[in-house]
Amino acid sequence: MKQFLSGDEAFAEGVRLARPQVISAYPITPQTVVVERLSDMVESGQLQAEYVHVESEHSALSCAIGAAATGARTFTATSSQGLLYMAECLTYAAGGRFPIVMMNANRATALPWNIYGDQRDSLALLDHGWIQAYAKDNQEALDMALMAYALAENPRVMTPVMVNLDGFALTHTYETVDVPDQAQADAFLPPYEPAANCFDFDNPVNIGYSAGPEYNKYFKYFEHHDMLSAPTVIEEIETRFAQLFGRHYTGMLETTYTDDAEVVLVTLGSVAGLAQSVLEQLREEGIRAGLVRIRYMRPFPKDELTHVLSRAKAVGVLEKDISFGGEGTVFTNVNSALLQAGMALPTCNFIGGLGGDDISVTDLCDIYRSLARMASQQSAGDHVRFIGIDNVGGHE
Repeated sequence: MKQFLSGDEAFAEGVRLARPQVISAYPITPQTVVVERLSDMVESGQLQAEYVHVESEHSALSCAIGAAATGARTFTATSSQGLLYMAECLTYAAGGRFPIVMMNANRATALPWNIYGDQRDSLALLDHGWIQAYAKDNQEALDMALMAYALAENPRVMTPVMVNLDGFALTHTYETVDVPDQAQADAFLPPYEPAANCFDFDNPVNIGYSAGPEYNKYFKYFEHHDMLSAPTVIEEIETRFAQLFGRHYTGMLETTYTDDAEVVLVTLGSVAGLAQSVLEQLREEGIRAGLVRIRYMRPFPKDELTHVLSRAKAVGVLEKDISFGGEGTVFTNVNSALLQAGMALPTCNFIGGLGGDDISVTDLCDIYRSLARMASQQSAGDHVRFIGIDNVGGHE
Protein backbone atom coordinates (compact mmCIF):
# COMPACT_ATOMS: atom_id res chain seq x y z
CA MET A 1 0.00 0.00 0.00
CA LYS A 2 1.34 3.44 -0.96
CA GLN A 3 1.62 5.95 1.88
CA PHE A 4 3.07 9.46 2.11
CA LEU A 5 5.52 9.17 5.01
CA SER A 6 8.49 10.90 6.56
CA GLY A 7 11.65 8.87 7.04
CA ASP A 8 10.87 8.48 10.74
CA GLU A 9 7.34 7.28 9.99
CA ALA A 10 8.56 4.93 7.28
CA PHE A 11 11.07 3.36 9.65
CA ALA A 12 8.40 2.97 12.32
CA GLU A 13 6.25 1.11 9.78
CA GLY A 14 9.15 -1.21 9.03
CA VAL A 15 9.65 -1.90 12.72
CA ARG A 16 5.93 -2.60 13.16
CA LEU A 17 6.08 -5.14 10.36
CA ALA A 18 9.02 -6.84 12.10
CA ARG A 19 6.87 -7.47 15.20
CA PRO A 20 9.35 -6.56 17.97
CA GLN A 21 8.30 -7.83 21.37
CA VAL A 22 9.99 -5.10 23.43
CA ILE A 23 10.48 -1.44 22.46
CA SER A 24 12.55 0.77 24.75
CA ALA A 25 12.03 4.45 24.03
CA TYR A 26 13.59 7.76 24.96
CA PRO A 27 12.83 10.76 22.72
CA ILE A 28 15.51 12.97 21.17
CA THR A 29 15.24 15.22 18.10
CA PRO A 30 15.10 14.23 15.25
CA GLN A 31 14.41 10.61 16.25
CA THR A 32 11.35 11.28 18.43
CA VAL A 33 8.72 10.66 15.74
CA VAL A 34 9.83 7.02 15.40
CA VAL A 35 9.08 6.12 18.99
CA GLU A 36 5.95 8.30 19.03
CA ARG A 37 4.50 6.39 16.09
CA LEU A 38 5.43 3.05 17.65
CA SER A 39 3.76 4.17 20.89
CA ASP A 40 0.57 4.93 18.93
CA MET A 41 0.73 1.48 17.29
CA VAL A 42 1.10 -0.29 20.63
CA GLU A 43 -1.63 1.81 22.25
CA SER A 44 -4.07 1.08 19.42
CA GLY A 45 -3.30 -2.63 19.44
CA GLN A 46 -1.86 -2.51 15.92
CA LEU A 47 1.42 -3.80 17.36
CA GLN A 48 1.59 -6.31 20.19
CA ALA A 49 4.70 -5.28 22.12
CA GLU A 50 5.89 -4.23 25.56
CA TYR A 51 6.58 -0.49 25.25
CA VAL A 52 9.00 0.76 27.92
CA HIS A 53 9.44 4.53 28.30
CA VAL A 54 12.83 4.74 30.02
CA GLU A 55 14.60 7.65 31.70
CA SER A 56 17.60 8.05 29.35
CA GLU A 57 19.27 6.78 26.20
CA HIS A 58 21.69 4.73 28.30
CA SER A 59 18.66 3.06 29.87
CA ALA A 60 17.03 2.56 26.46
CA LEU A 61 19.85 0.36 25.22
CA SER A 62 20.29 -1.28 28.62
CA CYS A 63 16.62 -2.24 28.51
CA ALA A 64 17.00 -3.61 24.98
CA ILE A 65 19.98 -5.69 26.09
CA GLY A 66 18.04 -7.11 29.03
CA ALA A 67 15.06 -7.92 26.82
CA ALA A 68 17.28 -9.55 24.19
CA ALA A 69 18.86 -11.63 26.93
CA THR A 70 15.43 -13.15 27.60
CA GLY A 71 15.09 -14.12 23.93
CA ALA A 72 12.85 -11.23 22.85
CA ARG A 73 13.05 -9.36 19.55
CA THR A 74 13.86 -5.80 20.56
CA PHE A 75 14.04 -2.28 19.13
CA THR A 76 15.27 1.12 20.24
CA ALA A 77 16.22 4.40 18.60
CA THR A 78 18.35 7.44 19.32
CA SER A 79 20.32 10.34 17.88
CA SER A 80 23.47 12.40 18.38
CA GLN A 81 24.26 13.00 22.08
CA GLY A 82 21.89 10.16 22.91
CA LEU A 83 23.97 7.75 20.84
CA LEU A 84 27.13 8.99 22.54
CA TYR A 85 25.46 8.47 25.93
CA MET A 86 24.76 4.86 24.84
CA ALA A 87 28.42 4.26 23.91
CA GLU A 88 29.17 2.16 26.99
CA CYS A 89 26.20 -0.07 26.26
CA LEU A 90 27.05 -0.51 22.57
CA THR A 91 29.97 -2.79 23.40
CA TYR A 92 27.86 -4.80 25.87
CA ALA A 93 25.27 -5.43 23.16
CA ALA A 94 27.89 -6.35 20.57
CA GLY A 95 30.02 -8.46 22.88
CA GLY A 96 26.94 -10.27 24.18
CA ARG A 97 25.94 -10.98 20.56
CA PHE A 98 22.44 -9.64 21.12
CA PRO A 99 20.63 -9.11 17.77
CA ILE A 100 19.19 -5.70 18.65
CA VAL A 101 18.07 -3.35 15.88
CA MET A 102 18.45 0.38 16.54
CA MET A 103 17.68 3.37 14.36
CA ASN A 104 19.95 6.37 14.69
CA ALA A 105 18.85 9.72 13.31
CA ASN A 106 22.18 11.24 12.31
CA ARG A 107 22.62 14.61 14.00
CA ALA A 108 25.49 16.93 14.79
CA THR A 109 27.15 16.60 18.20
CA ALA A 110 27.79 19.42 20.66
CA LEU A 111 29.30 21.95 21.14
CA PRO A 112 28.06 24.25 19.61
CA TRP A 113 24.60 22.83 20.29
CA ASN A 114 22.91 21.91 17.02
CA ILE A 115 19.90 19.74 16.15
CA TYR A 116 20.59 19.44 12.43
CA GLY A 117 22.05 16.55 10.51
CA ASP A 118 25.60 15.41 9.98
CA GLN A 119 27.11 11.95 10.53
CA ARG A 120 29.66 12.60 13.26
CA ASP A 121 27.62 10.70 15.85
CA SER A 122 27.55 7.25 14.21
CA LEU A 123 30.92 7.46 12.44
CA ALA A 124 32.58 8.22 15.78
CA LEU A 125 31.37 4.82 17.03
CA LEU A 126 32.32 2.54 14.13
CA ASP A 127 34.63 0.52 16.37
CA HIS A 128 31.97 -0.53 18.92
CA GLY A 129 31.03 -3.81 17.24
CA TRP A 130 27.73 -2.92 15.51
CA ILE A 131 26.90 -3.40 11.87
CA GLN A 132 26.24 0.09 10.51
CA ALA A 133 23.94 0.75 7.53
CA TYR A 134 23.04 4.10 5.92
CA ALA A 135 19.75 4.67 4.07
CA LYS A 136 19.45 6.92 1.01
CA ASP A 137 15.70 7.52 1.05
CA ASN A 138 12.53 6.71 2.98
CA GLN A 139 11.70 3.54 1.06
CA GLU A 140 15.11 2.13 1.84
CA ALA A 141 14.66 3.16 5.47
CA LEU A 142 11.48 1.08 5.78
CA ASP A 143 13.01 -1.86 3.96
CA MET A 144 16.22 -1.72 5.99
CA ALA A 145 14.18 -1.93 9.20
CA LEU A 146 12.88 -5.32 8.10
CA MET A 147 16.16 -6.53 6.62
CA ALA A 148 18.14 -5.45 9.68
CA TYR A 149 16.34 -8.02 11.84
CA ALA A 150 16.96 -10.76 9.28
CA LEU A 151 20.64 -9.83 9.31
CA ALA A 152 21.11 -9.38 13.07
CA GLU A 153 19.33 -12.64 13.92
CA ASN A 154 21.07 -14.78 11.31
CA PRO A 155 23.09 -17.47 13.18
CA ARG A 156 26.17 -16.73 11.08
CA VAL A 157 26.10 -13.08 12.14
CA MET A 158 24.34 -12.63 15.53
CA THR A 159 25.39 -9.00 15.75
CA PRO A 160 23.38 -5.85 16.55
CA VAL A 161 22.54 -3.55 13.65
CA MET A 162 22.38 0.26 13.63
CA VAL A 163 20.45 1.77 10.70
CA ASN A 164 21.30 5.44 10.15
CA LEU A 165 18.97 8.05 8.63
CA ASP A 166 20.15 11.59 7.91
CA GLY A 167 18.51 13.90 10.39
CA PHE A 168 15.76 16.08 8.85
CA ALA A 169 17.00 15.38 5.29
CA LEU A 170 15.29 12.00 5.66
CA THR A 171 13.68 11.84 9.09
CA HIS A 172 11.34 14.81 8.49
CA THR A 173 11.08 14.79 4.69
CA TYR A 174 8.02 13.12 3.16
CA GLU A 175 8.01 10.71 0.22
CA THR A 176 5.62 8.16 -1.21
CA VAL A 177 6.55 4.80 0.30
CA ASP A 178 5.30 1.31 -0.49
CA VAL A 179 4.32 -0.30 2.83
CA PRO A 180 4.02 -4.11 2.62
CA ASP A 181 1.14 -5.89 4.31
CA GLN A 182 1.77 -7.91 7.44
CA ALA A 183 1.43 -11.28 5.70
CA GLN A 184 4.21 -10.36 3.28
CA ALA A 185 6.44 -9.20 6.13
CA ASP A 186 5.76 -12.39 8.11
CA ALA A 187 6.71 -14.49 5.08
CA PHE A 188 10.01 -12.61 4.88
CA LEU A 189 10.79 -12.40 8.61
CA PRO A 190 9.59 -15.33 10.73
CA PRO A 191 9.40 -15.12 14.55
CA TYR A 192 12.76 -14.84 16.26
CA GLU A 193 14.32 -18.12 17.36
CA PRO A 194 16.56 -17.17 20.31
CA ALA A 195 20.14 -18.35 20.30
CA ALA A 196 22.04 -19.87 23.20
CA ASN A 197 22.87 -16.46 24.70
CA CYS A 198 19.54 -16.00 26.50
CA PHE A 199 18.10 -16.98 29.86
CA ASP A 200 17.19 -20.64 30.18
CA PHE A 201 16.13 -21.83 33.63
CA ASP A 202 16.28 -25.47 32.58
CA ASN A 203 19.74 -25.15 31.04
CA PRO A 204 21.43 -22.14 32.70
CA VAL A 205 24.03 -20.21 30.71
CA ASN A 206 26.50 -17.50 31.65
CA ILE A 207 25.58 -14.27 29.85
CA GLY A 208 27.24 -11.36 31.68
CA TYR A 209 30.61 -13.09 31.86
CA SER A 210 34.15 -11.81 32.28
CA ALA A 211 37.16 -13.20 30.42
CA GLY A 212 40.84 -12.64 31.10
CA PRO A 213 43.63 -12.33 28.54
CA GLU A 214 43.79 -16.06 27.83
CA TYR A 215 40.21 -16.22 26.53
CA ASN A 216 39.15 -12.62 25.82
CA LYS A 217 40.98 -12.61 22.49
CA TYR A 218 38.84 -15.52 21.23
CA PHE A 219 35.59 -13.67 21.95
CA LYS A 220 36.89 -10.63 20.06
CA TYR A 221 38.17 -12.77 17.19
CA PHE A 222 34.79 -14.40 16.66
CA GLU A 223 32.99 -11.06 17.03
CA HIS A 224 35.13 -9.81 14.12
CA HIS A 225 34.93 -13.05 12.16
CA ASP A 226 31.14 -13.23 12.30
CA MET A 227 30.69 -9.61 11.27
CA LEU A 228 32.73 -10.41 8.19
CA SER A 229 30.05 -12.98 7.34
CA ALA A 230 27.52 -10.16 6.97
CA PRO A 231 28.10 -9.30 3.25
CA THR A 232 27.22 -12.85 2.14
CA VAL A 233 24.15 -12.88 4.39
CA ILE A 234 23.09 -9.42 3.17
CA GLU A 235 23.20 -10.67 -0.42
CA GLU A 236 21.03 -13.65 0.49
CA ILE A 237 18.56 -11.46 2.42
CA GLU A 238 18.25 -8.94 -0.41
CA THR A 239 17.71 -11.69 -2.97
CA ARG A 240 14.85 -13.08 -0.90
CA PHE A 241 13.52 -9.57 -0.27
CA ALA A 242 13.43 -8.86 -4.02
CA GLN A 243 11.55 -12.09 -4.67
CA LEU A 244 8.86 -11.21 -2.12
CA PHE A 245 8.58 -7.45 -2.53
CA GLY A 246 9.97 -6.71 -6.00
CA ARG A 247 12.46 -4.13 -4.73
CA HIS A 248 16.10 -4.77 -5.51
CA TYR A 249 19.05 -3.59 -3.44
CA THR A 250 22.72 -3.86 -4.26
CA GLY A 251 24.52 -5.26 -1.24
CA MET A 252 27.28 -3.30 0.44
CA LEU A 253 27.53 -0.61 -2.26
CA GLU A 254 25.34 1.18 -4.78
CA THR A 255 27.14 2.33 -7.93
CA THR A 256 26.17 4.78 -10.67
CA TYR A 257 28.10 5.14 -13.96
CA THR A 258 31.23 3.53 -12.52
CA ASP A 259 31.89 1.14 -15.42
CA ASP A 260 33.60 3.81 -17.53
CA ALA A 261 34.11 6.58 -14.95
CA GLU A 262 37.48 8.32 -14.77
CA VAL A 263 36.53 10.26 -11.64
CA VAL A 264 34.46 8.67 -8.88
CA LEU A 265 32.95 10.24 -5.78
CA VAL A 266 32.38 8.01 -2.74
CA THR A 267 29.76 9.01 -0.19
CA LEU A 268 26.99 7.67 2.05
CA GLY A 269 23.47 8.60 3.06
CA SER A 270 20.95 10.91 1.40
CA VAL A 271 23.49 13.20 -0.29
CA ALA A 272 24.08 10.37 -2.76
CA GLY A 273 20.69 11.11 -4.31
CA LEU A 274 21.74 14.69 -4.99
CA ALA A 275 25.08 13.54 -6.38
CA GLN A 276 23.33 11.15 -8.76
CA SER A 277 21.30 14.05 -10.13
CA VAL A 278 24.39 15.91 -11.47
CA LEU A 279 26.06 13.02 -13.28
CA GLU A 280 24.22 13.49 -16.58
CA GLN A 281 25.13 17.19 -16.64
CA LEU A 282 28.79 16.43 -15.97
CA ARG A 283 28.94 13.78 -18.67
CA GLU A 284 27.53 16.28 -21.16
CA GLU A 285 30.52 18.47 -20.22
CA GLY A 286 32.83 15.57 -21.08
CA ILE A 287 33.59 14.58 -17.48
CA ARG A 288 33.25 10.81 -17.12
CA ALA A 289 31.91 10.95 -13.59
CA GLY A 290 30.68 8.10 -11.40
CA LEU A 291 29.36 7.62 -7.91
CA VAL A 292 29.71 5.00 -5.20
CA ARG A 293 27.30 5.05 -2.27
CA ILE A 294 28.46 3.02 0.72
CA ARG A 295 25.38 1.31 2.14
CA TYR A 296 27.23 -0.46 4.97
CA MET A 297 30.17 1.15 6.76
CA ARG A 298 30.62 -1.87 9.01
CA PRO A 299 31.71 -4.33 7.95
CA PHE A 300 33.64 -2.09 5.59
CA PRO A 301 33.25 -3.29 1.96
CA LYS A 302 36.90 -2.92 0.99
CA ASP A 303 36.99 -5.68 -1.63
CA GLU A 304 33.83 -4.50 -3.37
CA LEU A 305 35.01 -0.88 -3.21
CA THR A 306 38.46 -1.46 -4.64
CA HIS A 307 36.99 -3.54 -7.45
CA VAL A 308 34.66 -0.70 -8.43
CA LEU A 309 37.42 1.93 -8.16
CA SER A 310 39.99 -0.09 -10.11
CA ARG A 311 39.24 1.76 -13.37
CA ALA A 312 39.18 5.28 -11.90
CA LYS A 313 41.90 7.89 -12.35
CA ALA A 314 40.93 9.99 -9.31
CA VAL A 315 38.71 9.38 -6.29
CA GLY A 316 36.97 11.82 -3.99
CA VAL A 317 35.25 11.07 -0.68
CA LEU A 318 32.40 13.35 0.38
CA GLU A 319 31.31 12.94 4.00
CA LYS A 320 29.47 14.77 6.75
CA ASP A 321 32.05 14.30 9.47
CA ILE A 322 35.64 15.10 10.42
CA SER A 323 38.07 13.35 12.75
CA PHE A 324 39.53 16.52 14.16
CA GLY A 325 43.23 16.94 13.52
CA GLY A 326 43.13 14.18 10.95
CA GLU A 327 40.67 13.70 8.11
CA GLY A 328 37.21 12.32 7.45
CA THR A 329 36.58 8.88 8.89
CA VAL A 330 35.18 7.53 5.61
CA PHE A 331 38.24 8.89 3.78
CA THR A 332 40.54 7.00 6.15
CA ASN A 333 38.67 3.77 5.44
CA VAL A 334 38.67 4.29 1.68
CA ASN A 335 42.38 5.13 1.56
CA SER A 336 43.21 2.09 3.68
CA ALA A 337 41.30 -0.16 1.27
CA LEU A 338 43.08 1.34 -1.75
CA LEU A 339 46.50 0.97 -0.10
CA GLN A 340 45.88 -2.66 0.85
CA ALA A 341 44.85 -3.36 -2.74
CA GLY A 342 48.04 -1.76 -4.04
CA MET A 343 46.13 1.00 -5.85
CA ALA A 344 48.05 4.28 -6.04
CA LEU A 345 45.16 6.58 -6.96
CA PRO A 346 45.07 10.33 -6.30
CA THR A 347 42.40 10.91 -3.65
CA CYS A 348 40.84 13.95 -2.03
CA ASN A 349 38.58 14.36 0.99
CA PHE A 350 35.60 16.74 0.85
CA ILE A 351 33.96 17.66 4.17
CA GLY A 352 30.46 19.11 3.97
CA GLY A 353 27.09 19.24 5.65
CA LEU A 354 28.50 19.80 9.14
CA GLY A 355 25.76 20.95 11.48
CA GLY A 356 23.23 20.53 8.67
CA ASP A 357 24.95 22.97 6.31
CA ASP A 358 23.65 22.73 2.75
CA ILE A 359 25.51 20.74 0.12
CA SER A 360 24.40 22.19 -3.20
CA VAL A 361 24.39 21.05 -6.82
CA THR A 362 27.05 23.70 -7.44
CA ASP A 363 29.22 22.20 -4.69
CA LEU A 364 28.95 18.74 -6.24
CA CYS A 365 29.75 20.00 -9.74
CA ASP A 366 32.80 21.83 -8.36
CA ILE A 367 33.91 18.66 -6.56
CA TYR A 368 33.72 16.59 -9.73
CA ARG A 369 35.53 19.25 -11.77
CA SER A 370 38.35 19.39 -9.25
CA LEU A 371 38.61 15.58 -9.40
CA ALA A 372 38.78 15.81 -13.20
CA ARG A 373 41.72 18.22 -12.90
CA MET A 374 43.41 15.80 -10.49
CA ALA A 375 42.88 12.94 -12.93
CA SER A 376 44.37 14.87 -15.84
CA GLN A 377 47.41 15.81 -13.77
CA GLN A 378 47.64 12.39 -12.01
CA SER A 379 48.42 14.17 -8.74
CA ALA A 380 46.66 14.35 -5.40
CA GLY A 381 44.65 17.40 -4.52
CA ASP A 382 44.59 19.11 -1.14
CA HIS A 383 44.27 16.51 1.59
CA VAL A 384 41.04 17.83 3.16
CA ARG A 385 38.71 20.42 1.66
CA PHE A 386 35.79 21.93 3.52
CA ILE A 387 32.81 22.60 1.26
CA GLY A 388 31.22 26.02 1.62
CA ILE A 389 34.38 27.66 2.96
CA ASP A 390 35.90 29.61 0.08
CA ASN A 391 33.63 27.65 -2.31
CA VAL A 392 35.10 24.11 -2.44
CA GLY A 393 38.33 25.44 -1.14
CA GLY A 394 38.76 26.00 2.61
CA HIS A 395 41.33 23.33 3.38
CA GLU A 396 44.08 22.03 5.59
